[in-house]
Amino acid sequence: MSGLLVVEGLSVELGGRLALSEVDLTIDIGELVGLVGPNGAGKTTLLRSVLGLVRAKAGRVTVAGGPAKAGTATVGYVPQRHEFTWDFPISVEDAVMTGRTGRIGLLRRPRVPDWHAVGEALDRVRLTDLRRRPVGELSGGQRQRVLVARALAVAPRILLLDEPFTGLDMPTQELLGELFAALAKESAVLMATHDLAAAVYGCDRLALLNQTMIATGTPDQLKDPQVWMETFQVSERSHVLRALGLPATPAATVGA
Repeated sequence: MSGLLVVEGLSVELGGRLALSEVDLTIDIGELVGLVGPNGAGKTTLLRSVLGLVRAKAGRVTVAGGPAKAGTATVGYVPQRHEFTWDFPISVEDAVMTGRTGRIGLLRRPRVPDWHAVGEALDRVRLTDLRRRPVGELSGGQRQRVLVARALAVAPRILLLDEPFTGLDMPTQELLGELFAALAKESAVLMATHDLAAAVYGCDRLALLNQTMIATGTPDQLKDPQVWMETFQVSERSHVLRALGLPATPAATVGA
């Protein structure tokens, strides 16, 4: 396989349970790939594997030609909002600067290039006017944009997004969707999401995951209800199929 991000035969065991089994996935610059699956499917575990935070039982993850390694500036990560301490007394721009800690060093002060990078990241997510505001005073949508800017502050070649639309209003979802599409023109973007509409209508490709990779392809290539039924472990009467506009009865063959 060749690509900026290559996952080959990846199996991960957590707490004695197989969380991922023989997962294959390749993503290159210019792609926005939606990682879709039910709760417990292993989406976050796959993202953490790309970050080099989870040890593989088998297989490997290659990032820009080398092994996945924690702290690399090649990969930017946008966690779920609850994973960030929003009551910590820092400003928006200081929160974004924490994204560059690995590059600056824990005990070193930011320099002019670091502040320029933070300013550019804030501009991209339209938060420049709020750069001095305490993060605890932000709305949910503004907080999500802070996390995106924090990831962009290192100019990553790969951007990982973990449920970026959860709990956001439609205007904010639309703003972020447009931003992610723009970012995918210059980097590889992998977005784990429960929002099927955002995945189907906003992503170049989909990766259907339930501990193993069930199917990958463009939204048009994944019209067979059976692959969605297998991914979400639902029947042909499920609202999942109706939400996707798929026929109520499964196709005779599985297109994977």
